[in-house]
Amino acid sequence: MNLRPMHFDGAFVLEPEAKETLFALLTGEAFSAQICAATGLPAVQFTELLFQPVPYSPQTPYGMAREFEPYYKSSEYVVINVPANFLFKAQISKPNRLCAIYRKG
Repeated sequence: MNLRPMHFDGAFVLEPEAKETLFALLTGEAFSAQICAATGLPAVQFTELLFQPVPYSPQTPYGMAREFEPYYKSSEYVVINVPANFLFKAQISKPNRLCAIYRKG
């Protein structure tokens, strides 16, 4: 078996309609209530920050670009995987995985 190195670029651009649909889903009351129930938090607020997870490496030990690590390490934020059905509803196929950052409280 031959292993080939992968070059991964975490940059992406969402079409305006797709972004609007996705943000509406991510800010919906029902989804916010699900996040609160899963995390035990009283409330969360979507920061409108999204990123594409990246493969683990010594340079990306948390599976995200370095610029997002402060949110992961902070007790004031929670990072969640965007549900696949949200990407489908927003007609987003590239990237096929996204994470969203929410502010606690």
